[in-house]
Amino acid sequence: MFIKEFKTTISQEPIIIGPDSNRDNIIFAIESSCDETAAAIVKNGREVLSNTVASQIKTHIEFGGVVPEVAAREHLEAINVVIAQTFEQAGLKGEDITAFAATVGPGLVGSLLVGMNAGKALALSYDKPFIGVNHLNAHVCANYLNSDLEPPFAALLISGGHTQIIRVKNYTEQDIIGETIDDAIGEAYDKVARLIGLPYPGGVNLDKLAQTGNPFAFKLPEAKLTNEYDFSFSGLKTASLQLIQKLKKDNLELPKADIAASFQENVTSTLFKKTKKAADSIGAKTIVLAGGVAANSEIRKKFFELRNFGYKIYAPEMKYCTDNAAMIASSAYFLSNTMDSLDVEVFSRM
Repeated sequence: MFIKEFKTTISQEPIIIGPDSNRDNIIFAIESSCDETAAAIVKNGREVLSNTVASQIKTHIEFGGVVPEVAAREHLEAINVVIAQTFEQAGLKGEDITAFAATVGPGLVGSLLVGMNAGKALALSYDKPFIGVNHLNAHVCANYLNSDLEPPFAALLISGGHTQIIRVKNYTEQDIIGETIDDAIGEAYDKVARLIGLPYPGGVNLDKLAQTGNPFAFKLPEAKLTNEYDFSFSGLKTASLQLIQKLKKDNLELPKADIAASFQENVTSTLFKKTKKAADSIGAKTIVLAGGVAANSEIRKKFFELRNFGYKIYAPEMKYCTDNAAMIASSAYFLSNTMDSLDVEVFSRM
């Protein structure tokens, strides 16, 4: 059975949480791993009662990327307002909450500390359990929000820091089939975006530009690896740099849209081929997309076409692809790699 007994922080009363608990679980969660200060209240891991996000994108644009110290200060300024708005939006009070949860990693340590400490403070104030959540598991759980998805399935987790193909056996068990050996897909997008002069956030802007270019204008390499389900994007990044340098050396106008489209066609085809092959190898006819890069238009297009061939394809709503607290609450409810001690500490990497 998928249930777990948690203890309230002060009175140490037992609280049963999980999809087999036979009772409603209302989780208040906080996410602050990078540059969004977010809070949400979710009922039974699927029904979003409120979802608040304070983005820092405008702050970090002038730096061309996220500055950890600046991000932490922004979280401190926003956290109390976000918490209050989340309660107000749901029409609930602290007494109505079953448990409080927060991201404890991976992410920026200073940013994580703000959200985790706020979550622990709320749990102590209302004598509720505190649940620490792994950010990566939460991205996969974003697919449970407002959907009927149930394991088993194959998941492609793609974000600024991670690229993994995961076999999800059930709500609590999963195995990594393949992963990147160097750059994550989001990093590759951001680096190539900078090479062709696109502003932050690079991945989103490259995706938009690519839609106006020729995806077959330039042939870019695909890495050959020992594990056929692993990824490597460092060579692709280097090849893109060399292509741009050659065009500039020949005094040719830089065809930014064609470079963007060719890069995007390369990476999305690689992600598609490897994930489909991995899913077929484990007999999975359900494939799930997760992480910030799951919002990419070409990735969604390629995978959604598999619905015509008998596959079930899930991807979070756009607002739940990027960092948000609703996915943290869902992960806490479904007991996906959760930590249930007030002594839990934040961590920057897996």
